[in-house]
Amino acid sequence: MTDVRATGVADTIQQALRPVLRGDLPIRLTAWDGSTAGSEGPEVRLNGPDALRRLVWHPGELGAAQAYVAGDLELDGPVTDMLQHVRRVGADRGLAGRPLSPRGVAAALRGVIAAGGLGKRPAPPASQIRVRGRLHSRRRDSDVIHHHYDVDSDFYRLVLDDAMAYSCAYVTRGDLGGSETADYTLEDAQRDKLDLVCRKIGLDQRSGMRLLDVGCGWGALSLHAAEHYGAVVTGVTIAAEQKAFIDRRIHDRGLQGRVTIELRDYRDVTGRYDAVASLEMGEHAGDKGYPDYARVLHDAATDDARILVQQMSRRGRHPGGGPFIEAFIAPDMTMRPVGDTIELLEQAGLEVRDVHAMREHYAWTVRSWQARFEQHREAIAQLVPAETVRVWELYLAGGLLAFEEGRMGVDQIVAVRSRRGPSPLPAQRPATWSDPRG
Repeated sequence: MTDVRATGVADTIQQALRPVLRGDLPIRLTAWDGSTAGSEGPEVRLNGPDALRRLVWHPGELGAAQAYVAGDLELDGPVTDMLQHVRRVGADRGLAGRPLSPRGVAAALRGVIAAGGLGKRPAPPASQIRVRGRLHSRRRDSDVIHHHYDVDSDFYRLVLDDAMAYSCAYVTRGDLGGSETADYTLEDAQRDKLDLVCRKIGLDQRSGMRLLDVGCGWGALSLHAAEHYGAVVTGVTIAAEQKAFIDRRIHDRGLQGRVTIELRDYRDVTGRYDAVASLEMGEHAGDKGYPDYARVLHDAATDDARILVQQMSRRGRHPGGGPFIEAFIAPDMTMRPVGDTIELLEQAGLEVRDVHAMREHYAWTVRSWQARFEQHREAIAQLVPAETVRVWELYLAGGLLAFEEGRMGVDQIVAVRSRRGPSPLPAQRPATWSDPRG
């Protein structure tokens, strides 16, 4: 076994991982004993043996995320740069999808243990979600939503746009490979998205249409539809902080009687509406719950109503988004290929009439959120614990790469209730569905 006293912790780790990584560490590593190892690249500091112990107990993404969130592991540069570097090195060395031999894993484990990785399992970071109860029971869903959304609204105001739209924007000007600019801001792109949604569900056809907003968030769509399209809106959420926030805006904008926000589970929705929209809510229904979710959309729509679902998609073995997302952000979220979602909507009695892929728009949106997060970092640090700041750094960086690399997508799906004969939608795709400015 390697003599750590002779080589230092950092070099001991490098020797242990060299066979697995097919070379030296692709980073500059500094360990708690002051030793260093690795090649030129992003700088990583291990502040104590708990960083290794988390990786021993939870190898891979979860252990590394726990170490970063807890402060056992620090980076000298942006998280996005580190993740991009690691993925490039993995591709260059042919590590992606390469199975590790039991002998190689055992050798690496012995080296990491020799460097200080042997010890009691460290407690999970306080920010890691602990869920109990039956999957997608009402109590469990409420607890999960409370953890992520019932945070002081001022935190989200510093990251999102003025309308507090926590979903993919729709970019109609500028460079989709970039982010917001002074000439075209996140507010502009989210307004274009809200206009696009309102037109797709037909709110521009006449004033006074009754809209159901399922999973209304902080009310971006509900308020926009009432103010700019004359809709009478019912929004539903199970996050008390969101309802309180929207209710204040309803009062401030004089929209009483035009917008009503109900604190209720989507499964308890009653009544029928002239239009139904649900923006990035279906992911939280899960696999087993999605038929009920789709049935709610169907039953809430009048015969001529249009239904719009904006929803993220994902392929691969982590439908929840991966170990980090499933542990710190949304443990019960489910994403699937868009074709599977369409099949579930059709099984609920809906006819899908249009699918609009918007993946690049989400990468633009996340870059804009990242820029605002960095701009307001000091103010954010005054509102939430340091762990939450690091969770959001990982969350935004990981999401950006997933959309950029095509591992995740997002689509707007327009549907109607299945019927014999002509659809209530026009036979030609309206021009305003491509350009929300008309």
